[in-house]
Amino acid sequence: LLYGGVFGYPGDTKNPNGKLRLLYEGAPMSFIVEQAGGLSTTGFERVMEVTPEIVHQRVPIIMGSKNDVQEVIDAYAEACVKKEDTVET
Repeated sequence: LLYGGVFGYPGDTKNPNGKLRLLYEGAPMSFIVEQAGGLSTTGFERVMEVTPEIVHQRVPIIMGSKNDVQEVIDAYAEACVKKEDTVET
């Protein structure tokens, strides 16, 4: 967190919801990272704001220093806008 960097376990085609479980892995790590001054996201929302629907719910995770994670969030947003533009045409 001091020098930057990102830990990521995003969703992919095989595991669109990611592989880390929200209650056991995602939320505890996100809490620690955010308390240390970092940021943790699913790519679309803060991990700490995800309301679990089932006990073993999985979420994609991207966490690390604020600036680096913000770049990832911006890239996700840009990719979504491009995807929407492609779908509309």
